[in-house]
Amino acid sequence: MKFQAIKGTRDILPPDSTLWNQVEQTAREVFASYNFNEIRPPIFEQTELFARSIGAETDVVAKEMYTFEDRDDSSISLRPEATASVCRAYIEHGMQTLPGNVKLHYMGPMFRRERPQKGRYRQFYQIGAEVLGQSDAPAIDAEVIEMLLAFFEKAGLANATLSVNSIGDKNCRPQYIELLRAELQKVKAQLGPDSQRRIETNPLRVLDSKLPEEQAIIENLPRIADHLCDSCRTHFAKLQDELKLRGILYEINWRLVRGLDYYTRTTFEIVAPGLGSQNAVCGGGRYDGLVELLGGPPTKGIGFAIGTDRLILSLQETGKAAAKKGLDVYVAWMGEKSYAPAVKLARKLRDSGFAVELPPEEMKFKKSLGLADKLGARYALIIGEDEVASGQLTLKHLADGRQQKYSEAGLLEHLRETRQT
Repeated sequence: MKFQAIKGTRDILPPDSTLWNQVEQTAREVFASYNFNEIRPPIFEQTELFARSIGAETDVVAKEMYTFEDRDDSSISLRPEATASVCRAYIEHGMQTLPGNVKLHYMGPMFRRERPQKGRYRQFYQIGAEVLGQSDAPAIDAEVIEMLLAFFEKAGLANATLSVNSIGDKNCRPQYIELLRAELQKVKAQLGPDSQRRIETNPLRVLDSKLPEEQAIIENLPRIADHLCDSCRTHFAKLQDELKLRGILYEINWRLVRGLDYYTRTTFEIVAPGLGSQNAVCGGGRYDGLVELLGGPPTKGIGFAIGTDRLILSLQETGKAAAKKGLDVYVAWMGEKSYAPAVKLARKLRDSGFAVELPPEEMKFKKSLGLADKLGARYALIIGEDEVASGQLTLKHLADGRQQKYSEAGLLEHLRETRQT
């Protein structure tokens, strides 16, 4: 039997994994600068958590979740997203007693049984953040968006476009949904099967349709901006003021809705080049009331999730991928007496932060240098019995063949000085 990765999954191999690590580390650094701390929720939860938060009628819960019975007959699902898990943790651990807003970020795999395509997998990865607390001030929404764009800039994502919208709250959104449903019923015969089904289950999702034949119909539908209550209209106007204050460019997209039931008021999306029609690399919004829905205290919330797979793909296809750290030093040792000094020196170099390859067995000099070159090493450090006797080590620059002798202390000093060049 030939074993292969299951459809919709794949192995992330070097050197791609180096880029993944750099992107994730960049996220940690940027989010920490905004006082976000990392949370690591479990990969599976009780199925009811997702059914209640995301919505039992959504495609995610009804069609895409990986759900199974545990040995105690309880129903468990692999997480299709992480916001519900973060809110569950917020409730379970009484985090509402912490001072100020609770600001959390996460990263890791999610699972949905969708049709695999470019940038979309059944095991996919997300980097996300959530703010939970008692305030729904538009300044919170704007700062979350600012942090997100700061991360994309530092990660090297160019030409990202921000879209924002408001989808109202419990005071105005239900009336708009009924109006939208009524208007969609009038044109139902002109819509595809998915949109026809969504008229009953989630009319807002019809606005997400990418079918060319439905675009003209959708353009003539009522727009939610015309049906917001005074409170939501004021909140959205203040959000735009906050974005302008921060110098953030944006466009209003009245069709920008979220497919999950828990969203309210602010929604936003980032699209990136190099991804074709599926060009959204991040989506987010406000979800006031979700914590309460899950049994917790009244809580305001806002967050986002970045599709890490799509972000990495965009960085690669636009040539903006972060520089990959390669092998610094290949230790070419020769002779029995040089092995122990080579082992000790390799450890000192590694302790100083250099990537070092130390061959486990003695090799002929020419073969050893050939391997160093194939591995992409910057230097070959030559240690033979003569070097051990004299205390002078030979460092060969593999790019141009230059060689120079150093004492051990001099070698370390030279490598540190040239680390960034």
